[in-house]
Amino acid sequence: MRNFAYLLGLFVVILGFVSFDLFTQNKQLERSVFAAQTRDLCGAIEKLSTLHSTVAQTLLFQDEKALNNELDSIWRMSSDLRKSVANLPIQPEVQNEWMRYLGKIGDNAKQAAVTGDYENWRKKMNTVAANLHAFAEEWNTATVAFYENDGDMKKWSNNHTTDLSESPFMNVSKQLKTYNETDFPLTASESDYEKKRDLQHIKDEKITKSEAIKKFKNFFPNIDDALVTVTKSSDDAPYPFYHIQYIHGSKIGYADITENGGHLLSFLLERPVKKHPLSHEEILNTAERFMKKVGYSDVKISESRENHEAWHFVFSRVHGEDEALVYPDSIQVKVAKDNAEILGVNAMEYIQEEKIPTQGEVPIDWEKFFSDQVSVEETKKIYTANKSLELRKCYEVIARLNNKSNDSFRIVIDAETHEVIKNEKLN
Repeated sequence: MRNFAYLLGLFVVILGFVSFDLFTQNKQLERSVFAAQTRDLCGAIEKLSTLHSTVAQTLLFQDEKALNNELDSIWRMSSDLRKSVANLPIQPEVQNEWMRYLGKIGDNAKQAAVTGDYENWRKKMNTVAANLHAFAEEWNTATVAFYENDGDMKKWSNNHTTDLSESPFMNVSKQLKTYNETDFPLTASESDYEKKRDLQHIKDEKITKSEAIKKFKNFFPNIDDALVTVTKSSDDAPYPFYHIQYIHGSKIGYADITENGGHLLSFLLERPVKKHPLSHEEILNTAERFMKKVGYSDVKISESRENHEAWHFVFSRVHGEDEALVYPDSIQVKVAKDNAEILGVNAMEYIQEEKIPTQGEVPIDWEKFFSDQVSVEETKKIYTANKSLELRKCYEVIARLNNKSNDSFRIVIDAETHEVIKNEKLN
């Protein structure tokens, strides 16, 4: 009996040490995620301030060359900031409004550079510059409020699904909505386009919370024994989903799975990435296998880029016998360089799924279409939006100008009308 009591006491002591160790690990994970989210939110403030300064700087110049340099910077900055916004722990309503506003700024900068309509740009940007300054201040205020109780893990980790009326970003959302309506009012075609996307919805059968967890662990079997918590989006959300948070050893991450059908909407894993990267081929193969596993098998790689820790791939839906890539139906995937682990997924655009229009196709003789100085290096068929935001089947051409600098261009041409929709320099 005495031995039993001794063993029981020893077990309790060991259990206490284990529990303390797990508690310590969880606290370290909380601090790690908190630091990552703080970095992202503060980084957004810095990028927003830089964008405001650059927009204001364009108002200084009459010289075309000087102005075009600033316009190019604005287009790149707005694109970079949109990518940052997509990963912020804020409500989808705020994200969508912000990304639309940034997209409009970038599109207008690019259009001004292409058309040379600098007067219209200056007219718009006087207002935009002032609004960006005011928005930067409001965003800073909201971020400070967001972290007032920085020790409360539950408060800031659940902000993604918190009702907007209870969020410090409520005024940010109202401000952005106003700016979108006043600074860049929708044209008739744009309004129809927005309505069309808003009306789209998933018609699959609904799944339960437990089914969502089961699907999640099937998608990511290497974290099958993770500690998982689930919350549900608001009932009036355009795309109702289950928000999953998990802790697995030294890893912590998030996933959104649609209530209708249990489709993977988004995924994010925070962890340090070690050196000694795998080959690009190994990483791409892993990403392609993952696409099939989660049920996104009708896609092909359409874009890839890398940074010091990961490869970023874009997979686009394939349509028709000629396997044209539907660019608006795309999935972004982030894969770690050290072990090819999936670090991020964004499938929102893919799930929205565009309705493919009926359209004619007229072949093009490239030797007659381009000048004698041009070499066509690659052609493929795609679907993309034209200037009226109509989805069109197009030829995408990579062409090289045979000059001293061997300039390369990406040119998008309507497959039926042969209208040049896009023309951008690649190097």
